[in-house]
Amino acid sequence: MQVRTWLQPLTHFLCAQLILLALPVTLLACASLSSSARPTATPISLGILHEFPLLSPGRTPVAITSGPDGALWFTEPGGNAIGRITPNGQISEFPLPTVNSQPGSIVLGPDGSLWFTEYSSNKIGRITTAGQISEFALPATASGPGAIAQGADGALWFTQGQSNAIGRITPTRQMTQFALPASMSGPGSLTVGSDNAIWFTLADSNAIGRISTAGEIQAYPLPTADSLPHSITTGSDGALWFVESKANRIGRMTTDGQVREFSLPHANSSPNAITQGHDNGLWFTEYDGNRIGRITTDGHIREATLPVTQSAPSAITVGPDGAIWFAEYTGNRIGRISA
Repeated sequence: MQVRTWLQPLTHFLCAQLILLALPVTLLACASLSSSARPTATPISLGILHEFPLLSPGRTPVAITSGPDGALWFTEPGGNAIGRITPNGQISEFPLPTVNSQPGSIVLGPDGSLWFTEYSSNKIGRITTAGQISEFALPATASGPGAIAQGADGALWFTQGQSNAIGRITPTRQMTQFALPASMSGPGSLTVGSDNAIWFTLADSNAIGRISTAGEIQAYPLPTADSLPHSITTGSDGALWFVESKANRIGRMTTDGQVREFSLPHANSSPNAITQGHDNGLWFTEYDGNRIGRITTDGHIREATLPVTQSAPSAITVGPDGAIWFAEYTGNRIGRISA
């Protein structure tokens, strides 16, 4: 499925333990501004759903996060742009300077800017809330940067599926690469754990990986074979929660490697992304099931089907308004669920 290209591994690691100061290319991108048509409020089993169509077709929103300005920021690989939506639905788009860069994951950085990966152009991008864009080339060619997260050390950490490595970049642009051993392959999503280490999924190795800020690497195999672990987050209980896309389960792992798995009610749902909510529940998307789900820390699951068929909900996050916001990849919308 195309939505997962920025998380899928392709080749072995190309360049290990390389440190450099990346040279930025800085541009001020022009934004297209438009107020979305007022969406219909749709009651669903998880709350009230609002859906906001994007400014033009085929934008394929794939990742979303909260910004420091009270808005949500998201990536548009189909539009080669970064999008912004306010809680009342006003959408702005900022074109990227590199053609066909395929922006993937996006996260708020320690400097108050939004940082994102560019899978095809092999760069890490940065956009300020004013729309100023900088891009930083990675040292290894075709490394395939995928997910990105802010670490406890104040740096940005990211996965590199094609070169089988974990990368780190500081706000001052110092970049470090950590090669994964051959026994650990397919780094996808990542998050900072309650132990301040970076935890990440390993799709090809069917495991969850851990890297300390000092670069010490460990792997924890999953009990279900070929489960395809995908997105990962830290729960309010201090454990790591992740989706198993092929096994159709939600997984939970403690920081000492103890695993529990919770099967989803519907077959072939393909859970794709997961986030911690303000209500102590964990919220997740079901890409093929066209649903949004919620699981409590004791394993109770509720789901809601989206009204637009085959909208392919991908990323999910908590907004500055406390609501759950998510991207609809083929639905070409941003969704919001409020209590």
